[in-house]
Amino acid sequence: MLEVKGITKRYGKVLAVDNANFTLNDGSITVLLGPNGAGKSTLMKCMIGFLKNQGVCLVDGHPSKTVEAKRLLGYVPELPALYPNLTAWEHMEFLARAYRMKDYKAWGNELFDRFELTDKKKKFGDELSKGMQQKLNLCLGLLPMPKVILFDEPMIGLDPHAIKELKKLIEYLRDQGCIILVSTHMIDSVELLWDRTLIMQKGVIRADVTKSQVEESGRSLEDLFFEITEGTGEA
Repeated sequence: MLEVKGITKRYGKVLAVDNANFTLNDGSITVLLGPNGAGKSTLMKCMIGFLKNQGVCLVDGHPSKTVEAKRLLGYVPELPALYPNLTAWEHMEFLARAYRMKDYKAWGNELFDRFELTDKKKKFGDELSKGMQQKLNLCLGLLPMPKVILFDEPMIGLDPHAIKELKKLIEYLRDQGCIILVSTHMIDSVELLWDRTLIMQKGVIRADVTKSQVEESGRSLEDLFFEITEGTGEA
């Protein structure tokens, strides 16, 4: 279980995240939607402990900044942060050692195969194209097989094959009981890939609804999104 309780983040007078509260259950895919500047990335960075904030994020009851929580929590940032002097595969080895993983090579090779990186193993981080860097970014986030994983705009820069493979992996992780939170502003990229949605605008979570609730209302996810972000509606 992932619990967000009262997370609030200010930058001076700007309230970037305003009292976010929600709980995500095991074996679920939640989409965090919102226009650019809504506070989605800031909220995720607060959840994993990258930014100081008020409130708390609990992973199976452990505060996200603790070692116990970090063993369970994965994060794929919007922008890859690679080491220019490490090859693509050395990045995987480095992460495996950090997590003290022993049997990681088979899973790592499968990820590289899925994202068409096998022939790029010996390429240095700064030699990879932006799309390849994003694929490696995903492989690094998925290598430890975290119980909870946060994806921040994961499909930007990916080719159609990589998007298809990422969606398959997200559904696989859900079926394994993992909690997945995907942040995006591109509704069409996640239209079929969600159990629940949180819609954020100006730092506030204005809607928290399940897929069945949206379907029962007779609206599409896109309808709900624009109703919330361009109108005065709140669900």
